[in-house]
Amino acid sequence: MEETREETTRRAPREPVVAGLLLAAGGGRRLGGRPKALLEHRGRPLVEHAVRVLREGGCAVVHVVLGAAADAVRERASLPGCVLVDNPEWERGMGSSLRAGLESLAGSGADAVVVSLVDQPGIGAEAVARVMGAYGTSGARNALVAAAYDGKRGHPVLFGADRWAEVRASAEGDRGARAYLREHEAAIALVECGDVAEAYDIDTAADLARLE
Repeated sequence: MEETREETTRRAPREPVVAGLLLAAGGGRRLGGRPKALLEHRGRPLVEHAVRVLREGGCAVVHVVLGAAADAVRERASLPGCVLVDNPEWERGMGSSLRAGLESLAGSGADAVVVSLVDQPGIGAEAVARVMGAYGTSGARNALVAAAYDGKRGHPVLFGADRWAEVRASAEGDRGARAYLREHEAAIALVECGDVAEAYDIDTAADLARLE
């Protein structure tokens, strides 16, 4: 008896959905109060570059957490198709942005999320693709994958959806998910990306020379 299309669809495994989460709320305190999302890179706001990296790396949808000068970012940056998330507590540090971003993903249907930072332009799509490649097509909702640079853990980091609640609960201050990752270090699949990316931050006026 020939199988119906409905039965074939029901049997076929679903491709896991991996979202991107860009933390772009920082006010650039050490940059004289210049919001990092609006720093110019290749003639456009840095936030546009960071979103493009996640998309080209394979993320199905990108959530962007905004804070400092959020209205100006919306006005100046072209972010079509992104889910823009306001973090009114952005001054409390990266942890608050991570919490806001993960909360925005609740109920989205995503199986995992790749978290990246707006102020790391040296990390491109290839690093994102490598992290997602380590996740593969398993759809494991307890996955934990991180890029590494000369063996040292960095961004981007992929969290399976079953980990989001614990990550949110542990995210405080400027540490983001650092405490959670330290506690679960044995479970992290590290993916070396030092040959394709540089994990520097744009934190000070001297760092601005790294922007093109």
